Amino acid sequence: MLAAIRPCVSLLGRSSVRLAAPKPFAARLLRAGFASSVRINGVQKRFTEEHEWVSFDDATNIGTVGITDYAQKSLGDVVFIELPEAGAQVKKGDDIGAVESVKAASDIYAPVSGQIEAVNEKLNSEPSLLNKQPESDGWLCQIKLSNPADFETLLTAEAYQKICEN
Repeated sequence: MLAAIRPCVSLLGRSSVRLAAPKPFAARLLRAGFASSVRINGVQKRFTEEHEWVSFDDATNIGTVGITDYAQKSLGDVVFIELPEAGAQVKKGDDIGAVESVKAASDIYAPVSGQIEAVNEKLNSEPSLLNKQPESDGWLCQIKLSNPADFETLLTAEAYQKICEN
């Protein structure tokens, strides 16, 4: 998602900016209990290099998708979110939406393949939820995975921490 954050002033040119994560975030991530080997009630959380997270419930085969706290801090105050349509079939890596803030805009990419089961309609009227609670109430969409193995290819919390530290 944030592999290519575009400054708003250059939306026409679509220039890219790569951001480095603040080190305190990575430490908070592990303290928050997102360890790769922990499944709580059949739910496990993983991450992408584009600073998205997926919380996968293996009982329902549904992954809830959002952006990380690092991503929302990098974007700044979110003012608009383009969400995918429920029912749409997506492939891992597909562009499924966008997030715009006062200082940047970024595409959202599907971290897994499957069907969009639900979108967080609250974000249409309250995009600031993405800043306030990016890894809970600020979720973007839910995807019923067509290939559950997609989830296993995502980054563990430890691997994501290493990316954020570099």
